[in-house]
Amino acid sequence: MEAGFATIPPRPAPARLAGPLARLRRNFFASVPNTIASLLLLALLAWLLALAWRWGVADAVFVADADRCQAARGTGACWGVIAEKGRFILLGRYPHAEHWRPVLATLLLLSLVIASCSRRFWKPWLAPLWVAGLAAFFLLMRGGVLGLSPVGTDLWGGLPLTILLSVVSMALAFPLAVLAALGRQSQLPAIRAVCTGYIELIRGVPLISVLFMASFLFPLFLPVGKSPDVLLRVVAGITLFAGAYMAEIVRGGLQTLGRGQLEAAQSLGLSYWQTQRKIVLPQALAAVVPGIMNNFIGLFKDTSLVTIVSLYELTGALALAVGADANWRPFMIEGYLFIAAIYFLFCFSMSRYSLRVERRLARGRSD
Repeated sequence: MEAGFATIPPRPAPARLAGPLARLRRNFFASVPNTIASLLLLALLAWLLALAWRWGVADAVFVADADRCQAARGTGACWGVIAEKGRFILLGRYPHAEHWRPVLATLLLLSLVIASCSRRFWKPWLAPLWVAGLAAFFLLMRGGVLGLSPVGTDLWGGLPLTILLSVVSMALAFPLAVLAALGRQSQLPAIRAVCTGYIELIRGVPLISVLFMASFLFPLFLPVGKSPDVLLRVVAGITLFAGAYMAEIVRGGLQTLGRGQLEAAQSLGLSYWQTQRKIVLPQALAAVVPGIMNNFIGLFKDTSLVTIVSLYELTGALALAVGADANWRPFMIEGYLFIAAIYFLFCFSMSRYSLRVERRLARGRSD
């Protein structure tokens, strides 16, 4: 070794900054207080999970036996209520012998929704396919033709009604919201006043009021026997309500575009609708994908309010199936957990699809 030089001992490798372990260390164990708090929360979570396991699995009753459920009351869950009343909760008051019809109709409608979420199906024939699918849905549900026994809309309920109200209202509310948002920014005072009045009027009242007016007050202005079916009135009310809220979301997206793009489109000789279709709306809608999906999720959950007009979707069907039976009434909480899982499944799926669209449009960031 030459004079004046010394060997430097090797230094440890730098801490890994990526990966699951690095994220855990950075978020939960970065310091002593952070570590203590994380351990306490983990202990609390483990205790709660143990209680949930004992109540929901270990001591639970899974067979449709009311006596065994009463014996386990207070110590374990009674999932037997789902085995006993599950068909009624999912399909409402629809005739038992015809349950295959709402099941097939719901699968058909969900298949259309799933296909529409994939770009490979974005073809010119998708719109006619939707028309045919909705016609087949109503044909199966209502009957009266092709040897199917007629079933009134007052007997529709459960999951098929929830899916129908959500899908149809979303499909109708979206174009209505786009037109209302464009109309509110129109240079024509009459169009701007009408769109602004519609948006502010609907947004100023709760959905319950809109459903109440559509179901009970609107028929008073029509001749006796000429009022549309209550299901159509409810769909119209939900569509108007969702469209007003979504119009403000779309208007927020429209305001993100600079004036220069509109002037460039005018200089190229594009008409108003060509400019909106090819330049403005693609960018505006891409900027507000999270807000639009949030409105869709809220609309899906708000369908539970139709119970006030005697349409029994999931929550209403649960109240009829379990709440009206003295033997199973004490186990309503298990029924609510069951339909909460259904709502979570659909809402979580919509949320994940929204993130997928955001990543495709490079508007969000990946996990």
